[in-house]
Amino acid sequence: MLEVIHLEKRFWLHRLKREVTAFSGVNLRLEPGEFVLLEGANGAGKSSLLRCLYRTYRPTGGEAWLRTPRGRWDLARLGDREVLWVRQNVMGYVSQFLDPRPRTTAVDIVAEPLLWQGLDENQARRKAASLLLDLGLRPEFLNAFPYGFSGGERQKVNLARALIRDYRLLLLDEPTASLDAEARKALRQRLEDLKRAGTAILAVFHHPEDVEGLVDRTYPLEAAEYVDLRSEAGSP
Repeated sequence: MLEVIHLEKRFWLHRLKREVTAFSGVNLRLEPGEFVLLEGANGAGKSSLLRCLYRTYRPTGGEAWLRTPRGRWDLARLGDREVLWVRQNVMGYVSQFLDPRPRTTAVDIVAEPLLWQGLDENQARRKAASLLLDLGLRPEFLNAFPYGFSGGERQKVNLARALIRDYRLLLLDEPTASLDAEARKALRQRLEDLKRAGTAILAVFHHPEDVEGLVDRTYPLEAAEYVDLRSEAGSP
């Protein structure tokens, strides 16, 4: 499903004239239906790796080959249109935070991926509402605007949007950090269903015990390196 080869991401800090290596030398294979958990200390680049794969960040080097219905594509080099198509059709992503759009209700945010798939609007909204309720969103919040929600309620909307479809690849960045116990239980059940259906999952979990028994293997990331390019250039 996914083959990552020598992937790396570096950031240039202009104010400090310093380059930060978020991660480097990542080599990883992910098969359909496989659940791989990313491990590492804070600053090891776990979130940055997921963002590079989703192409929120552009990788600095390496390759990330994704199997799609249109062929095998290198995520590190895709153009913007291809990235958008992959996000709509192949790959789901859950970040730690939801940045809600103004004047868009929770149920409409979650239903959108089903509309991309061609589902009728009423059916899409019913499925979205059902999943939101399963994750513990209060019924009166379904048609409310999420910008006024708490962190935990926003995360339920964020999760539901990514989980509403059976994507081929699912990227999860600490999805349970703001969730209560019942929501974490509902999430586990949905991940179990997706895994059984063949979805490949690459994830970072604040509470790894929530997915105990679902994880096939772990992939460790080491702490980032800091390179002071002023010193390398001989600057004072």
